[in-house]
Amino acid sequence: MNAAKRITSMTLAAVLALSLAACGDSTDDAAETTEVTADSTAEPSESTAEEYELVLSDDEITLDGQAIAEEDTGAVTVSHDIVYYESGQGSDYGEGTETDEHTAEEAEAHTVVTIREAGTYRLSGTLSQGQIAVDLGDDAADDPDAVVTLILDNVDVTCTVVPALIFYNVYECGSTDEETASAEVDTSAAGANVIIADGSENTFTGSYVARIYEEGTTDTLHKYDGAFYSRMSMNIDGGEEGTGVLNIAADNEGLDTELHLTINGGIINIETQNDGINTNEDNVSVTTINSGTLNIDAGLGSEGDGIDSNGYLVINGGTVFASANAQSADSGIDATLDIILNGGTVTALGNMLDAISADSTQEYLTLTLTESVAAGSSVELTDADGNALFSFTAAKAASMILLSSADLTADGEYTLTVDGSEREYSTDAVGMGDPGGEAPPDEGGENPTESDPPAETTESA
Repeated sequence: MNAAKRITSMTLAAVLALSLAACGDSTDDAAETTEVTADSTAEPSESTAEEYELVLSDDEITLDGQAIAEEDTGAVTVSHDIVYYESGQGSDYGEGTETDEHTAEEAEAHTVVTIREAGTYRLSGTLSQGQIAVDLGDDAADDPDAVVTLILDNVDVTCTVVPALIFYNVYECGSTDEETASAEVDTSAAGANVIIADGSENTFTGSYVARIYEEGTTDTLHKYDGAFYSRMSMNIDGGEEGTGVLNIAADNEGLDTELHLTINGGIINIETQNDGINTNEDNVSVTTINSGTLNIDAGLGSEGDGIDSNGYLVINGGTVFASANAQSADSGIDATLDIILNGGTVTALGNMLDAISADSTQEYLTLTLTESVAAGSSVELTDADGNALFSFTAAKAASMILLSSADLTADGEYTLTVDGSEREYSTDAVGMGDPGGEAPPDEGGENPTESDPPAETTESA
């Protein structure tokens, strides 16, 4: 048997049978389905399943006021068994380094609270060494009733060896089929749902699990990169008022799903060593942002994008501020296939910019700076009338900036100032022309990289 620790009574499927072509009814190919509206991804519907009150503490876990003992079975179980990357294993165990390894004593010091029945769970309290896990069984991926909604209502979970929260097995409404992949995905039926309760402050501080092989092979048995993680498509909602806060701090990646992710509201603050948000399925995954406020400070280690989708990134609304690693060729927002900007206010800083889809319905401006913005600098973009359209403090150094909002126009004239001084820039933006309405210096729209210095022909904004 593989040396990886297993959560009690849980058998994780290496490969899930994902039966539907997409999370909604759309069957259009990616090439044909490019215009995405704010209504394309609905908020998760209210669950009709039973609602539970789950209160965390280092001394006792209670469900509807009743303490849960380790030997108890039922909707929620408590144990000290946890999936982690064990120290002292050979090369046939996995691909982790010494940095990824943890001792048995360190892992078993954590309390694992596992939700095993469909329903809505309101979480509160503090778990200083622990994990929240959701596992409805191996057959859950194909069961539309295998739906769990977590209402985060002033909860604080810290885990130093694995993700602080993970959805293992719930209903998966999507497919890994590249042939039917599309930027337009409806995840409202997804089995993994998170609601940030209005007025609440919630914090998840977590780690990750490096790749562990299935015994006797190099196939992946376990690999969970983010502190707030789902193996299935996931919805995050901000409640009726959207005033709740979700803080994610991670020593690798922050908010991750293996397929699709939809954000419908709330205030989400992410601080990570690597990518801030990542959706993992190559040429399939869709990250959709419909509403909410996202503040992402990524790449505090050696690399990391602010938002990284291995398929599509669609922003229909909300406010997004995303910073990438200051030294590497990473982007504030990044997608393998398309980045589609239809609404909201987007500020993305990095040292590389991915091309924005021509099918975007909102204007945007990409800036390649002749001199990098330093961390802590005050940055402002004003229009010809002196109105400040963007004003922010750079979380870290960046040589490239992407800006998008309803206030930008294709023929607008804009001035960029850094710490009160006018700053020169060039732009190859497809969404709008240069200040003054002239053609961009590089109409080819190629993505700059670390080896591509800013163009000599800069615009004095």
